[in-house]
Parts: sequence; C-alpha cells; structure tokens
Amino acid sequence: MKLAVVILAAGQGKRMKSDLPKVLQPLAGRPLLGHVVSRARQLDPASIHVVYGHGGEQVRAAFEGESLEWALQAEQLGTGHALMQAMPRIGDDELVLVLYGDVPLVDPQTLKQLIAATGPKAMSLLTVMLADPQGYGRIVRNARGAIQKIVEQKDASRAQLKIREGNSGIMAAPARLLRRWLGKLKNSNAQGEYYLTDIIAMAVKDKVKVAPLLAGSLAEMLGVNDKVQLAELEALYRAARARELMLAGATLADPARIDVRGVVNVGRDVFIDANVLFEGEVSLGDRVRVGPNVVLRNVSVGADSVVHPNSILEQSEVGSGCIIGPYARLRPGSKLGRDVHIGNFVELKKTVVEDGSKANHLTYLGDATVGKGVNIGAGTITCNYDGVNKSQTVIGDGAFIGSGNMLVAPIRIGKDASTGAGSTLTRDAPEGQLTLSRSKQMSIEGWKRPVKKPKE
Repeated sequence: MKLAVVILAAGQGKRMKSDLPKVLQPLAGRPLLGHVVSRARQLDPASIHVVYGHGGEQVRAAFEGESLEWALQAEQLGTGHALMQAMPRIGDDELVLVLYGDVPLVDPQTLKQLIAATGPKAMSLLTVMLADPQGYGRIVRNARGAIQKIVEQKDASRAQLKIREGNSGIMAAPARLLRRWLGKLKNSNAQGEYYLTDIIAMAVKDKVKVAPLLAGSLAEMLGVNDKVQLAELEALYRAARARELMLAGATLADPARIDVRGVVNVGRDVFIDANVLFEGEVSLGDRVRVGPNVVLRNVSVGADSVVHPNSILEQSEVGSGCIIGPYARLRPGSKLGRDVHIGNFVELKKTVVEDGSKANHLTYLGDATVGKGVNIGAGTITCNYDGVNKSQTVIGDGAFIGSGNMLVAPIRIGKDASTGAGSTLTRDAPEGQLTLSRSKQMSIEGWKRPVKKPKE
C-alpha cells in the first residue's frame, strides 16, 4: 500500500502567547513543523499532507517550495474534523499515517514499526506509559488486554483516570476504513469536538485489529503547548544530539552546554568545549579541538585544526593543521589550506588563504586570494568595496605584508614582495621588491593642543 502522511498542524497555540503560529515556533533553529516533515520524509511516503488553520498563510510561506499537499481547516472542530480535510486527496488504496505538527521528536524507526503493524484489516496506535497521565487520553483495554477505546481526560470516569497508559494521537490505518469511520464521528462530548480517537471503538466494533505500539520514550510523543514545554523539548533534543556526538567518538566538556541545530559529523578524538553552537552541516576531522563559545555554521574543519574561543565560522572550509582565533571570523566563501593561522580579531570574507600563510592580528581580508607562506601584519585591510563594486586582491606566494597596510583593490602583490608598514597601496607591487607609500613625517614647532574653557 502507498503511504500518505497527514500532519495535523492547525492549532492556534494560545498558550504560547506569540504572534508566531505554534507549529512555526523554533526548536533547535527549525520550526516544530519542519522537524515533523523531516521525519515523515524518512519514511519515503507517496505524499505528505499538512492540515493548517491559524496563521495559515504564514505557515505555508515558511515551507514554500517544499513538496507538500495543503488542506485548510477553517474551523477548529477537533482532530477528527482536521483529518477529514485531508482525506479527499487520499485514495482508498493508501495507508494513512497521522502525525502532529507540535510533536516533533517521534523516531522514524518507531513510525516504521507502526506502519509495519498496519494492514487491510488492521490499524496501529502509538501509546506510552506515564507516571502522571494528566492531560492525556487514556487507553482502555479489556480483561484480555486488547484495546477497546480511547477516553479523553475530560470525558473519563474516576476509574479511567487511574489508567497510566496514554494516547499519543499518532496512528496508522487503511484510508478506506478511515474514511468510513470519520464519516460516523459525532461531537457529543465535553468539548463538542469530533475526536479522532473515537475511531478506535469503531474499529473494535468492526472487528478490525487495533495493534498497539508502546513508545520507546516519553520524548517521542511530547507535544508543545507553551514556552516552558518548548524549552523542555529543546533540552531533550540537545541531550540526544550530545549523546550521538559522544557515541561517535567526540569528547564534550559539558554535554548540557552544546547546541546542535543541524547535522554534525566528527572524526576520532575530537574535543568540543562548552557553549559551542553547530548549525547546518558541520564536519570535524580527526583530533580537531573546538574552544568555548564558538559558532560553526555549514563548515568543514580538517584534521588537527584548532578553533580557539569566541570564533565564528560560517560557510567556509578549513584545511588540516590550521589555528583559528580566538575571536576570529570566517564569513561565507572563505577557504583555508593546510597550516594556516587566522588569529585574534581577524575577519575573512570570500577569501582563499593557501598553505602556511598567517594573518595573526586585527586584519580584514575580503574578496582576496592569498598565496602560500604569506605573512600579513596586524591592522591590514583589503579595501575591496567602493560603494558599488567589489574588487579582488591577489597576494603572491611568500609575500610579506607590513602592519597597518591599506591594499586598495583591484591590486596584485607579487611573489616574495614586501610592503612597508603604514602603506596605502593603490597600484600593483612587483615581485621580490619592497613597496611602500607614506606621507612625509612632520613636527610643527610652537603648536599647542586646544584647551577647554573652564565651566562658569
């Protein structure tokens, strides 16, 4: 059977006290709904349907360009009613998996087990054992342990409220049967809504097997209703990512103080200090050391390189044996060869620095190519932007750039050239020669510094 995933994402999320729709609230740098869509894609479904409502256009705009089917729930009449909105675009021969836009951490392996337990005459349901089931629908079983129905908390009897097995809401069922059951739903309950959970009793009545699957952890089925729960989920996500890094061989100075907002691949004997933030795709080679308070965003760092504290690297490539920082910044498009030193308060943008070159202090290199074995003195700037155009600076192998240089692009510094400290260069510097440009130094006899008038 083809798989159709339906994600219910129409809730307003009033308790968030935010203008941002609940399913767009960020978890690890991505919208809650983005996490659910990503997990759904890992199941290789024929289609993914998102039922949206509050803040609908904002939600759709956030996922523009993604291959999603959208269904509007104009009135919030319950989960059963929400699922009905997606069913017209789903064929009777398909299998429907129901997920929730505010339940982002369900394991794709769990979902695969749930799907495997479903067939033409069988549906499946994800449940969880809870120490405190407050707020959850209760799973009611008969004396033989078979599921009979789900009772929502507001409709539960005192005896049913003592049941510890809770409903996640996540289920899978054949579309043909699901469509029939949804058509029979009634809203005669405490909330006046069409509960999707009522189809369980209908399945039992129709002698359709209801296969329960107990979730491996509570985190898999935790939803988000307010900022406190969002923070709790963030902590669980962070802990899971930290565990993955440690199992992959990384040493973390403090697993509780690391944020992974993307995919991180690590080599052997990598060390990561506290308060490091990873975003996008990050690769760390063998024996890389990352200092505290570092941001790595879509970056690859070669073996044996060190990133010192408070550095920011984004959309860049760092070769092996490099030393970065502290307080260095690599902006998008930067690429370092082997054994390159980029020191404190040095900024690169769209710059290639080849093997063995150094810029150790207070320097800006933008739109530049720096050859091998170059030394760039403190306070050097490539003046690459004239307000309209950005121009290139090329520095040849073995060049020595004096401190406090202004290199006005477009400009080329030749191989093994040297430039004098304090120079402003507007023309190319030839190979192997010293080039400098300084105004004449003067001392003005008799000059006095202005003095402020005393206050009256």
